[in-house]
Amino acid sequence: MHKILKIVAAVLSLVGIVSLIRIIAAGDEALKTGGEDGLFEPMAWIGYIILGLTILFVLVFVLKNLFTNTSGLKNTLIGVGAFAAVLIIAYVVSGGDAMTYDLQDGVATEGQSHMVGAGLVAFYILLAVAAVTMIFSGVKKVISK
Repeated sequence: MHKILKIVAAVLSLVGIVSLIRIIAAGDEALKTGGEDGLFEPMAWIGYIILGLTILFVLVFVLKNLFTNTSGLKNTLIGVGAFAAVLIIAYVVSGGDAMTYDLQDGVATEGQSHMVGAGLVAFYILLAVAAVTMIFSGVKKVISK
């Protein structure tokens, strides 16, 4: 598996270097026009491929590790449950806004406004938890010394 990954990484790196050389050789005018001649498309595809491979490998190895390490599975499920609880609490606490917001694609509905509010409340809850955790950790470290 390691050899295959090294070969794939080498091939993608080589294609990326060739694409970068083509972009540099095209000059500033090609960059200003946006590369209508397909100059940037290979670099974009390399980015998509690398992103896809990264997501795939992360998912495979995380799932493999979860099922081989049962204590890790328990802790992960507790974390996912706590995060889901925060999202549910945020959704329940937040309310929709009766005000109409004009967007480029139309008007924001009350449901969309409710989801935005829930996202903000969830962010604030997680921010508070992170701040309290950092403060607690710092105080504990100072006391233990």
